[in-house]
Amino acid sequence: MEVTVIKASAHSNVASVAGAIAGAVREKGSAEIQVIGAGALNQAMKAVIVSRGFLAPEGIEICLIPSFAETEISGESRTAIRLLIESR
Repeated sequence: MEVTVIKASAHSNVASVAGAIAGAVREKGSAEIQVIGAGALNQAMKAVIVSRGFLAPEGIEICLIPSFAETEISGESRTAIRLLIESR
C-alpha cells in the first residue's frame, strides 16, 4: 500500500493540510505527515484533529502512529517526526 506523504511547516494552513489528510485517507486508507520543528508539529497535530472532523460524518475513524524518520535537507541529515494516520 502506497502512503501519501504530506510535508507540513510552521506556516502550513491547517485546513489545507487537514483536507489533504482526509483525501488521502478516503482514497488510500492512510496518510503520512513529516515535520521538523515544534511549530510544524503544532500545525500538523491541529490538521489531524480537523481531519477527524472531516472524516467522522462519513463513518471513518482515524488513528495516529508517531515515529522518528531520518530525512535529508540541503544535503544535511535531519531527524523528522513522522505521523502515520490510518483508518480504523
